[in-house]
Amino acid sequence: MGLDQDRLRAGLDRAASREPAFARAIALAGYPEPRISERGYRTLLRTIVGQQVSTASARSVWAKLQALLGDDIPPQALLDRSFDELRGCGLSRQKQGYVRSLCELVARGELDLDQLPEEDEAAIAALTQVKGIGRWSAEIYLLFAEGRGDIWPGGDLGVQVGLQRILGLEERPDEKAARAMAEGWRPDRSAIAIFTWHCYDNPTL
Repeated sequence: MGLDQDRLRAGLDRAASREPAFARAIALAGYPEPRISERGYRTLLRTIVGQQVSTASARSVWAKLQALLGDDIPPQALLDRSFDELRGCGLSRQKQGYVRSLCELVARGELDLDQLPEEDEAAIAALTQVKGIGRWSAEIYLLFAEGRGDIWPGGDLGVQVGLQRILGLEERPDEKAARAMAEGWRPDRSAIAIFTWHCYDNPTL
């Protein structure tokens, strides 16, 4: 389960006590709402389905998959379908490779989404076994679906722009700079990441 409101606010309050810029931004923009995703296989599958397509297209593909395979879209049911059947749902050859990679790992028990490693980097390594799931997607899953408290998707454009606005930087930090500056914000980087998205285009800042 993702970070609830109490954990989110507590993390931001600790960050604000150490970094005046966060305190100022919270005073102006307020606290963000929690962002919580379902834990498990379906969330990762939906992440792959939604990659590089519009929200409307992703919804259409998902609805077709559910019509073909059932609401839960069981991994083995997907694996048992032919290329043409999945193409009829809107999955390209590349996307089919990705979703089959996920389903195979789950069906074989090689990826247990109920028992991911407690250490964050090990959990990221487990998730990125899946073709089509890179570091950013793994970090987003651990942040929103598992509610881990110290996840920092420093390669995310929204995080970088949010940081630029919160800290009053002349230029948007790149991934390397964003990761470096966040080292001092452990163990509350998840709450700060959510706050950066909240501040991305907030007119009060």
